[in-house]
Amino acid sequence: MKNFDGTGRLVRLALRRDRFTLPAWVLGMSAFLAATTAMFQKQYGSHFALLAADTRIVVENPGMRVLGLVTGAHVGGYTLHRDALTLAVLAAMMSVLAVVRHTRQAEELGREEMLRAGVVGRYSSLAAAVTVTLAANLALAVLLGLAMMIAGQPVTGSLAAGASIALVGVAFTGVAAVSAQLSSTTRGATGLSGAALGVAFLLAALGNMLGAVDSAALRVTSAWPAWLSPIGWGQQMRPFADDLWWPLGFAMPATAVSFGVSIVLARRRDVGRGLLPERGGRAHASPALLSPAGLVRRQQRTTLLGWVLGMLGFGLVFGTLSAQIKGLEGGATTWYDAFGGDAGLLNAYWASMMQIAGMAVAVYAIALLLRLHHDEAGGTLEPVLGTAVSRLRWLGAYAGNALAGATLLLLVFATAMGLTGGQALGGTASLLRDLLGAALVQLPAVGVLGAAVVVLITSLPRWSVGLSWALAVFAIFAGPMFGPSLDLPAWLLDLSPFTHLPDAPAEAVTAGPILGLGLVSALLAVAGVSRLRRRDLMLPA
Repeated sequence: MKNFDGTGRLVRLALRRDRFTLPAWVLGMSAFLAATTAMFQKQYGSHFALLAADTRIVVENPGMRVLGLVTGAHVGGYTLHRDALTLAVLAAMMSVLAVVRHTRQAEELGREEMLRAGVVGRYSSLAAAVTVTLAANLALAVLLGLAMMIAGQPVTGSLAAGASIALVGVAFTGVAAVSAQLSSTTRGATGLSGAALGVAFLLAALGNMLGAVDSAALRVTSAWPAWLSPIGWGQQMRPFADDLWWPLGFAMPATAVSFGVSIVLARRRDVGRGLLPERGGRAHASPALLSPAGLVRRQQRTTLLGWVLGMLGFGLVFGTLSAQIKGLEGGATTWYDAFGGDAGLLNAYWASMMQIAGMAVAVYAIALLLRLHHDEAGGTLEPVLGTAVSRLRWLGAYAGNALAGATLLLLVFATAMGLTGGQALGGTASLLRDLLGAALVQLPAVGVLGAAVVVLITSLPRWSVGLSWALAVFAIFAGPMFGPSLDLPAWLLDLSPFTHLPDAPAEAVTAGPILGLGLVSALLAVAGVSRLRRRDLMLPA
């Protein structure tokens, strides 16, 4: 057991380092599930006919079954269909980032070498990282279950729901442990795990799309590909319908095997190195890398490509749903009326989809801008500023790439939705024009959030990451998609920039809200730049 000496102390060290990060992940996901469950409980709790109608819309459409498994007409199950995929991906990301942070990143920064100079075993850091991450997933399972119980859902189903999400996090703990041994860099290990997550999503989605629908069109039985995916294992627990616990038996053995494989791989490599060969770079750099903007663009192009593919896929799927939305009648139209107004069902649907796209793109822009903080805290900013690059130029490089990337993603989503929607309904050219305009309307709200993040990074650098994501969550929940359903007061709704956007294409776009949000963005940006020019850099210890 000499190889595991000091594991307990490293667990305490990891808990100390993650005392804010992991609780923020767990509490944030639990609050999100509690709020959306309460929203659907209020909307469907006493309207079973409406719930059954909306459930049939999902069941009968293979495109919507991509988002999750439908197990019947019950509020908890309907909530999971809307939220489970998002929460499963977040649980997997939480696990991957935690394991990589305490293993590969520690080696990359030289911490692991310093630790091993003491009485610490060869595999102790890996064992500590896995232990802490599994504990975080256990806490996540309990709190997610409590969140649904507080929102009025049955106890057994709520506990099964929490466990089904945490199951995905547990499985990807093992995936991250293996990835950290294969790649020599933090970004590479995270990328390998992300690729595995993408494959898991595709298998689960394919299994649900090819699944069998029952005679009442309220329940889907997944096809075999879903059983090859950790996300599919979680869905097969079927909370609030069958409450099956035995699919948990897939996750723990898979994680144990992955951990064993990671130990074997760790034995075959040196500290700071991965098993996969590193690719040699070009002899001469591209001229595009001679500017800060070009360097940022090069660093985030893979991430942007992933987002483009995701927005393209969702745009194609949501566009194909236009024909079904047009055929809705009666109470089933209430959902879209509430989100998009009464200017026409299809226009209301398209407006609500553009709002969702705008919120998603805001997440992309915030993640990119937070690289400003990582550059500063990681020590890579200081040598950059030692050249002819000014602080303002460095900030402008990130801001420009965030704006360009957000614009590209919105246009890709609108184009994909317009093409498939136009094929389903006719009039592709006019629909494309309307949707492209509606997509660009979302940019001022993204700009306000991005400028606010810059202010946080320049004014409160140590707290900027947590505060920025808290700001994003607040803006989404207080926005038009969730705020009115949660009965939030008007003054709180007005604090979200998304509240002030016109519901294009359901409503005419006026200049007032656009100019107002643009002015707020400009004022915040000026405040951020002013603060950045006057403060000292936060250098790594």
